[in-house]
Amino acid sequence: MASHSIAFIGTGVMGRSMAGHLLKAGHTLHAHNRTPAKAQPLLDAGAHWHDSAGAAAAAADFVFTIVGFPQDVEETYFGPAGVLARARPGAVLVDMTTSSPKLAQRIATAAAAKGQAALDAPVSGGDIGAREARLVIMVGGDGAAFEKTRPFFELMGKNIALHGGPGAGQHCKLANQVAIASTMMAWCEALAYAQGAGLDPVRVIESIGGGAAASWSLNTLGPRALRGDFAPGFYVKHFLKDLRLALDSAAELKLALPGLVQAKKLYDEVAARGWEDAGTQALFRLYAG
Repeated sequence: MASHSIAFIGTGVMGRSMAGHLLKAGHTLHAHNRTPAKAQPLLDAGAHWHDSAGAAAAAADFVFTIVGFPQDVEETYFGPAGVLARARPGAVLVDMTTSSPKLAQRIATAAAAKGQAALDAPVSGGDIGAREARLVIMVGGDGAAFEKTRPFFELMGKNIALHGGPGAGQHCKLANQVAIASTMMAWCEALAYAQGAGLDPVRVIESIGGGAAASWSLNTLGPRALRGDFAPGFYVKHFLKDLRLALDSAAELKLALPGLVQAKKLYDEVAARGWEDAGTQALFRLYAG
C-alpha cells in the first residue's frame, strides 16, 4: 500500500491507538487534539502537530475524526477553522465518533458540495480493540469512498462493513449500543446475585463466560469491576451520550425500547454519583453497594 497523507483529529483513549496504527504502517500523520498533551506519543513517533482541525485536514487526502460528543463533531466539521472549511477537494472525510445519524447526513451533503466525500464510521471494541487493531467498524456513505478508505480501516479493525448511505453507520452503532445497554445490566445483576449467594464471582465468570450467558462485557469488564478497576476503556459520560442518541432515534422511529430506558436511568444514577469519567463497568458499583 502506498504512503498517504492522513489527518487524525481526536487522540484520546481510542484515537491515539487508532492513529498509531496508521503511522506505523508508514503513512504521514497530521494530528490535532484539543488537549495537545494527548497527542504527544504520536508526535514522539513522527506525527506532525497542527493547531486546528482545519489545518490538519488541509494537509491530508484522508481525514479521520473521533471526538467526544455530537457538538464536538459539529464544531470540528462546521467551525470556521474546521474540516469542511479547509479540507482539499477530493479528500475523504471519515467521522468515527458515535454521533447523530442526521449530523452524519449533514456532513455528507456539505462535503459533496465541496467536492469531498464523507463517511460515518463509528467503532466498537473499546480501548482494547483500538490497541489491538481489532475494532468493529460500521460504515455509512458512498461505496466508492468506502473502498478507497478500506485499507486504512483494515489497519484499525477486523470486522468492517458498509451498511448503506450517509447515517447508516451511526444507526448500526446505535443498535450496538442498545444491545450493550441491556448486556451491562445483565452481567452486573448476575455477579451481584452470585455474590449475594456466597459464590466466588470470579469463578462464576469462568463457568458462565463460556456458555449461553457469555458476552464480551461479562468476560472483559466483569473481572475489571470485581478488581475495583473502574478506569475508562469507554467513559460513562460517552456511553450516556450514546444512550441519549439511541433514545432520540428510537423516538423518531416510533420504537419502544424499555431495556434502553432502564439502562439510561441507571447510568444517570452512576453519573449523579460522580462517576461519569469512570469506565462503563462503574455500573457495577450501584449493585455492589
